[in-house]
Amino acid sequence: MAITIKNAREIEAMREAGHVVAVVHSRLAPIIQPGVTTADLDAVARDTIAEHGATGSFFGHHGFPGYICASVNDEIVHGIPGRTVLRDGDIISVDVGAIIRGYHGDSAWTYAVGMIEPGTQQLLIDTEAALYEGIKEARPGNRLGAIGAAIERFAAPLGYGIVRGYGGHGIGRQMWEEPHVPNHGDVRKGPILRPGMTLAIEPMLNLGGEETKVLSDNWTVVTADGSRSAHFEHTVAITEGEPLILTRRLAAMVY
Repeated sequence: MAITIKNAREIEAMREAGHVVAVVHSRLAPIIQPGVTTADLDAVARDTIAEHGATGSFFGHHGFPGYICASVNDEIVHGIPGRTVLRDGDIISVDVGAIIRGYHGDSAWTYAVGMIEPGTQQLLIDTEAALYEGIKEARPGNRLGAIGAAIERFAAPLGYGIVRGYGGHGIGRQMWEEPHVPNHGDVRKGPILRPGMTLAIEPMLNLGGEETKVLSDNWTVVTADGSRSAHFEHTVAITEGEPLILTRRLAAMVY
């Protein structure tokens, strides 16, 4: 399948969708506290998406029942929001998608619940840093492999398990478009990046090994060894110059 090149109008629609996603995260961040359920977070996301005239990307997709993916502790991605009560010391990855004028925005962030252990805190710091290492390479003329290579080059020496079975993706009129964006790679491989390409870049790092398994709900992906996992994601547009982050949050954004 060919990789879609977006024009300025399409990228602006994606920026609007990305803004809605950013607002959802800004509203969720202060309420992620011990005692809150993942269903509570999903309700805030649902209402915020509707308030901004958007549609949730995830709800109903192949039957997925939530507006967010809520992945707690050893859950890597695709956790289903529900009765799970957050506890002090947990971490939770919240993945949010929204559609405006037929175009998607997508961003995930991993949050601490109360006080977390230093090693877990460092995992969050390093996974976020790995995201920006990958974004730096989202430049015209680079090959797609440069993004994953940068993430791997940063994370591997730190001893983290780099999730290989899941990764980023193209995004636009569809939530998941070509190409697949792995979190490891070779700078010499993959299609050449061109202005107008839009990608969701999303490193997933584990405190233990890289192996994963899917739970019986057929959605939730967890670490095979039960170690904790962090996940950070932005939607990015390739431009003639610096990468454009379409889901960036502004300081104190709550509207």
